Amino acid sequence: MDIDIRETFWKAFQLSPFIMMKLTGSSDHAEPMTARLDRDARHAIWFFCRRTNRIAGGGKAMGQVMTRGHEVFACIEGTLVEETSQALRDRHWDNAVEAWLPGGRTDPAVVMLRFDIADGEVWTVEIGLKNAWKLLTGKPIDPAKAGHHALGAV
Repeated sequence: MDIDIRETFWKAFQLSPFIMMKLTGSSDHAEPMTARLDRDARHAIWFFCRRTNRIAGGGKAMGQVMTRGHEVFACIEGTLVEETSQALRDRHWDNAVEAWLPGGRTDPAVVMLRFDIADGEVWTVEIGLKNAWKLLTGKPIDPAKAGHHALGAV
């Protein structure tokens, strides 16, 4: 995957760390999760959830990302596994997590999942002022100037 599109993805995802997650092959719908990101680990993201959550059992999974400004879209494939590192659990726990999981970081009903990313597909949108005006007035936009697309390791 192009380094620029990868950097664009991670910067946008950091500002809007929300992802729709679904276990591969499950008939359950995808659900929104707040990703816990680590600058030093761009191959993985983490989530806290209850052990009864539909993705808590782990396995092959897929996530879809659409960042806040709709400038980046991504579909990410990988494997969900339970994170056993207490240091990572402590580092990523904060008041926002506590609001959803009030039993606290030591609650045995809470699991921290790591999503080990295998690959992904990323689209960036770079409409800009000139192309935004074209959209508003119904004029065509040159697709080559509207954004970028890449497939591969995220």
